[in-house]
Amino acid sequence: MKLNLQIALVACGAFVAANANAATQKAPAKTNKSTSSHVEAYYKCVDAQGQAQFGSTMPAECMGRDTQVVNSRGTVLRTVEGAGTRSSRIAREAAEAAEEQKKEDQYKADKILIETYLSVEEIERLRDQRLDLLMAQLRVAEQHISTLRERLIRLRQQTARFKPYSDKPNAPPVPDHIAEDLISTVKSIAVDEQTIQFKRDEQASITTNFSRDIKRFKEIKGIT
Repeated sequence: MKLNLQIALVACGAFVAANANAATQKAPAKTNKSTSSHVEAYYKCVDAQGQAQFGSTMPAECMGRDTQVVNSRGTVLRTVEGAGTRSSRIAREAAEAAEEQKKEDQYKADKILIETYLSVEEIERLRDQRLDLLMAQLRVAEQHISTLRERLIRLRQQTARFKPYSDKPNAPPVPDHIAEDLISTVKSIAVDEQTIQFKRDEQASITTNFSRDIKRFKEIKGIT
């Protein structure tokens, strides 16, 4: 009985081993072959003399010039900008950005203009009000400076009797209070002159700006 059991086990093992061997023979062998192939890149440019230059690394003649990186099939992979092209591109992009900003600023200005005024007459009325106010301020400043100039004339007449304005050898020095008054008057005149010039510049600016706004308002509204 034991002998028959041993024979059965041996036969079973032989059957398993035979099936495993057959499966091994049927299975295809695995390989590690790569399906991709390496494509080498080259640099290509036209030098200052108009000659084509090639190289596996960038040729010295291509430095600072537009250079193409191509593969062995001649396909352009990328382009390296030269200094001239880069400068032109930056300038072009800056000009385009400035133009876009100009359009945006104009759009905002137009929106404010339309939302602020209902008619040309309303714009003109506000312009006249500002100009009238400015003219009143100018008249005050001009009157004040006129008074200061008259005062300066009197002070100079007073100082004419004193050194260093008098030619007399025994003339006394200018008294401190007169000297201080003279200096203060000269400084005040200078301040008033600056104020008057500023007001006149503002007057011209108001006139120009309102003329521009009226013209643009008419364009938007189609007023002739």
